[in-house]
Amino acid sequence: MNSFNYIGKSMLRRDAKSKLTGKAVYPGDIYMDDMVYGYTVRSTEPHAKFKMNVEKAEKFEGVLAVLTAKDVLKHNSHGVVFKDHEVFCKEKVRRIGDPLAFIVAETEEIAKEAAKLIEIEYEILEGVFDPYEAIKEDAVRVHDDKENLIYHYKCRRGDIEKGFNESHLIVEKTYHTPFADHVFLQVEAGVAYLEEDGTLVVIASSQYPHFDRLEVSDAVGIEEKNIKIINPVVGGAFGGREDITLQIHLALATLKLKKPVKAVFTREESFYAHSKRHPITMKLKVGVDKSGKLLAFESELMGDTGAYASWAINVMRKAGIHITGPYYIPNVKVDSYAVYTNNPFAGAMRGFGAT
Repeated sequence: MNSFNYIGKSMLRRDAKSKLTGKAVYPGDIYMDDMVYGYTVRSTEPHAKFKMNVEKAEKFEGVLAVLTAKDVLKHNSHGVVFKDHEVFCKEKVRRIGDPLAFIVAETEEIAKEAAKLIEIEYEILEGVFDPYEAIKEDAVRVHDDKENLIYHYKCRRGDIEKGFNESHLIVEKTYHTPFADHVFLQVEAGVAYLEEDGTLVVIASSQYPHFDRLEVSDAVGIEEKNIKIINPVVGGAFGGREDITLQIHLALATLKLKKPVKAVFTREESFYAHSKRHPITMKLKVGVDKSGKLLAFESELMGDTGAYASWAINVMRKAGIHITGPYYIPNVKVDSYAVYTNNPFAGAMRGFGAT
């Protein structure tokens, strides 16, 4: 068959046989000699300063290491656009689920038991959970060095007031979309190890392996050429695997212990770890003539990106672009905002600002 002649033909998926026969290898299926297991300790408060004592966990039988912010070898920050995530929170948490420590032990069960011994003292801070409240001048700042308003996209055409004055009918409505999780079938899992020549290898399902390598490099202080990111079979992603989750934690642990380190999230951990769809409040005002032809369109889109920016700028720009639909409208005014809150962080998801 001509390799360019695909239209109208039934094509076999290259990955179908391995998945149907159960031979496909996901990161959770990987086992290596001398492998040890990691578990992430996360914040239980949405906005707080904290102090943490890990000594009891470190002394627990079977525990090999407890990694915290002090163990990050280079930069304790990451993020796809802004470096506003911390690899491990150092002094302050900004959402429920922020990573505080990574326990590495002989078994996953030991790591989880040791997590109960970590002593965390929170100084609860006022939080902000409504983006409209978050953009007020006196609002609590999610990030001390940044305003809560991350981005404002504007689109203008024609004379919006003239368009509404000439309209036969004006309709105003407000719509809300909620947070939504990707709920991919395969939860996050990964393995890191060192090759004989010292090359750092991280195996984890990802949508962005080259960027993962850059983020790991920035955190551990190893040149990218000495890091391999292997993207195995992916059990669904839909945008939810574009942000770093466990890759840096695994890399730091295997560099410290010189052993293969594996971590597999529960569904609950998965919900905490990765981004969500942006909840958006859409205020719309539409003017039409007697025949129903669109004359004026005004909208305000308020996007809640939660504690971290992720792809907020791109998503809310897309939302502002798509809100008018595929129509020519002579008079348009669109304002689209991305705002920090202490809610779960939002990022890429199917539809990407259009859904």
